[in-house]
Amino acid sequence: MPNATDSTLNQLAQIVGPTQVLVSGDLSAYELDWRKRSRGKALAVVRPASTAEVAQLVKVCAAAGISIVAQGGNTGLVGGSIPDESGLQVVLNLGRMNTVRSIDAANLTMTVDAGCILQNLQDAAEKAGFLFPLSLAAEGSCTIGGNLATNAGGTQVVRYGNARDLCLGLEVVTAQGDIWHGLSGLRKDNTGYDLRDLFVGSEGTLGIITGATLKLYPMPAASLTAWAAVPSMQHAVTLLGLAHKHLGAGLTGFEVMGQFALSLVAKHYPQQRVPLWQGTPYCVLLENSDHESETHAREQFEKLLETAFEDGCVSDAVVAENLTQARQLWHIRESIPLAQAEEGLNIKHDISIAVSRIPEFVAATDALLGAAIPGVRLVNFGHLGDGNLHYNVQAPAEGDSKVFLHAHEAEVNTIVYDSVAHFEGSISAEHGVGSLKLDKLKHHKSPVALGMMRAIKQALDPQGVMNPGRVVRV
Repeated sequence: MPNATDSTLNQLAQIVGPTQVLVSGDLSAYELDWRKRSRGKALAVVRPASTAEVAQLVKVCAAAGISIVAQGGNTGLVGGSIPDESGLQVVLNLGRMNTVRSIDAANLTMTVDAGCILQNLQDAAEKAGFLFPLSLAAEGSCTIGGNLATNAGGTQVVRYGNARDLCLGLEVVTAQGDIWHGLSGLRKDNTGYDLRDLFVGSEGTLGIITGATLKLYPMPAASLTAWAAVPSMQHAVTLLGLAHKHLGAGLTGFEVMGQFALSLVAKHYPQQRVPLWQGTPYCVLLENSDHESETHAREQFEKLLETAFEDGCVSDAVVAENLTQARQLWHIRESIPLAQAEEGLNIKHDISIAVSRIPEFVAATDALLGAAIPGVRLVNFGHLGDGNLHYNVQAPAEGDSKVFLHAHEAEVNTIVYDSVAHFEGSISAEHGVGSLKLDKLKHHKSPVALGMMRAIKQALDPQGVMNPGRVVRV
């Protein structure tokens, strides 16, 4: 086991300053995961202000055999950004590295520090007249480095893709403390292995992302939002097909929300007026961004909804009349996880299935869980447009949520993940693996794939100092 001496901590303090090496006091912001289900113990929390400082810190830690947990906003959901319980790991929090380095209008790119808060990047892009489309419920506190390290998804993946698709280049500090200057704004660079894609989604296990060059887009002339009631998940999938046909590339978001999920918002946040949810199994929230005009966007929506009503896949619908109404509708969708937390502890799943097979998956898995645990409640919602469901499980109405978790979490996970495997899906769509799903991966990833992942880990981090015990075991 590494033996961190006072000399090593002093070296860290000399690099970043004594006030930026935290070893005592309340460190819960760095040691407690967002779901408040896991807590670790750090040797120290170190807060560098530059890539050069990160490189020096890594060299010191590597020399001392101390492992490093890179951390941004600590909003992850799989326990990948907090230290373990050993008290021997350094948390390297990048929150002080929060500068927008440059915006290249002609190249439609922005280059930023990894510690920039996502919402601040959205605002900086908008101020320059552009759109940075990555959008998450945690955008007010998550950082772009964490978004890239976990290949975050969000609500506009159907049009713009995951974080990986929005990144052109990276700056990375390797496990040896070297700096890879890969901040290219090139859209074409066919000179060998794509190193950028190795680090995007690696959850800090191969190196530390310290900067990124990101894609920007022209601001749409108009953005309209609609909320539709649909009779079944199959009808929601049918509506998605019609939306692709009528809206084309203008379809930027397509979210599905189950009735029980919406009932929790109505129950715990009565000030929010949840439309159309009573008496319908599902509601759909869809967004159309148009580069011509609001009139054209509204005409497209009207044609889509007219066809959807005729086909019977929509029973009722409302279209937001202004930006305020649109934001209110999106706020309802984003409040589902918070409302579920208010209801009590729950079992979360972030899964992806081919869109065409989602209705069959939901019907089969609902039945399996209902038979195994009578009265269990299913909070099913998510990004139907890209096949990503947050298929969460709540205790029966009169049950104790803590007792439910203790008694049934393993059983529920087995049922859900086995069903995901049956339908050839993934047990992690956008949240990552972290420590939470580490031991599940061997059952849902091929031995060949795991072997290649281990080989990459051993090649880039032979000492195992980068976030060990996450993503893949070596």
